Order: sequence, then C-alpha cells, then structure tokens
Amino acid sequence: MKEAARMKPEQRRDYAVYHFSHKEWGKYTLFYLGLDACISYLFFYSWIFFVILLPGIAFFLREMKKALQKKRNQEMKRQFMDGMQMVTASLQAGYSIENSLREALKELVKVYEKDSFIVREFRMMDSQLTVNRSIEELFMDFARRCAIDDIQSFAEVFVTAKRSGGDLVAVIRNTVSCIRQKQETMQEIETCLAGKIMEQNIMSLIPLLILAYVKLTSPEFLDVMYENPAGTVIMSMCFLVYILAYFWGRKIVRIEV
Repeated sequence: MKEAARMKPEQRRDYAVYHFSHKEWGKYTLFYLGLDACISYLFFYSWIFFVILLPGIAFFLREMKKALQKKRNQEMKRQFMDGMQMVTASLQAGYSIENSLREALKELVKVYEKDSFIVREFRMMDSQLTVNRSIEELFMDFARRCAIDDIQSFAEVFVTAKRSGGDLVAVIRNTVSCIRQKQETMQEIETCLAGKIMEQNIMSLIPLLILAYVKLTSPEFLDVMYENPAGTVIMSMCFLVYILAYFWGRKIVRIEV
C-alpha cells in the first residue's frame, strides 16, 4: 500500500508493449481494409476473398505495433542519452547524483516538450526522491519499464557502481558512449540500406500496379482467371508467391545490431 501511495499509477508507464491510440487504430484498420479490398479485386475479383483475408488484420496490426515500438525505442534511447549526458555534466560540477538529476531536468524541459519521454520520467524520479526512494531503485524500475537492453544494462552498471562507491562520472560517461556508438552504427547501416529498402518497397508495388494497369486497360484479358476454378488456383498461387517474396525481401534488408 505504501509503495502504491508513493507512485501514482498514471505516472508509471510501461513501455514494453506498444498501445495504439484511437487515431492509430482507425488509421491502420482503414489502411488494411483498403489493402484487402485492392488485393481481393486485383487477384480474385471477389468479395468472398475480401472476407477470407479479413483475419489477416490481426497480423498486420501486430507488425505495425512492432514497427512503431522499434521507432519509439530509438527515440527513447536518444532522449535517454541526452538526459544522462546532462546528468554527467552536473556530476562533474560537484552535484550529487540526486541533485544532478534535478539539474538535468531543468535543462531537459528547455529542449523537449513537457510530455516527452525523458522529461516525464525524470520528473517522476524527482518526485519519488522527495519521498525517500533510492536513486538505484528508481533507475532499476525505469529500466524495467523501458524494456530496452541498453538502458537495462546501464541501470545494472549504475547500481553496481553506486553501491560499490565507483566513479559515477566515468561509469555514466563510458556507458552512454557505448550506447551512442551502437546507435550510430545502426544509423550508418540504415543509411546504407535506405536505397535498398526503397527499391524493395517499389518492387513490392510493381505486381499490384501491373495487375491494376491490365485490369483497367484490358479487363477481358484477366476474365479467364476469375471465371473458373483453375484460374482462381493460379491467382491464389501468384498471391502466395507475392506475399512470400515481400516478407523475404523485408528479412534481407533487416539487420539488427
């Protein structure tokens, strides 16, 4: 009960799972329905297949959550590194770690919006320090809710250094430097792959564009594929090959660091 009183539920956000906003739910649901209608029309010319493909929305939304989660994690790491660099500057000026966090918060509100990730979390830590929660406990709770390996590693190193009386300035500076180098490496890889990813996206659209062109300019050319079982089987196989090629292409250009 005391722990619950210390920290209001609305203040603690769990970032391990991405939750769609109402706007995102509507946006991506409509997008999938449009994509479903387009595929059903071009490959099968049938509303029956539109209904058959509807369950795929669960997979589509899950993939979109993963993509948005990855994007949010990258932004969280960037903001976290900025915050910890400000903490390091205050530590070098002679402040304690608790006061360094408060000083960093004053600088962060000048750089980020008040509802940004790092400002919200540092403000929450500041309020919890006033009720005598330890800085180690706060950083471990913060890292657990972020569910980001780099931040969790930082928290573990920080707690060990704090309890053993290590050089906090050096620990924070070196750990943040390692995280930043890893992030810069990932950015370099993404820059090198940007052109290939664009090519893969364009190539993924080409089959749909070709079908749309033929359907609009010479609809009788595809009628034979829609009006008999053999044509339906052939178009189904083409659709499966198209889907497999799309995901294979995505896997090729996806590199984790």
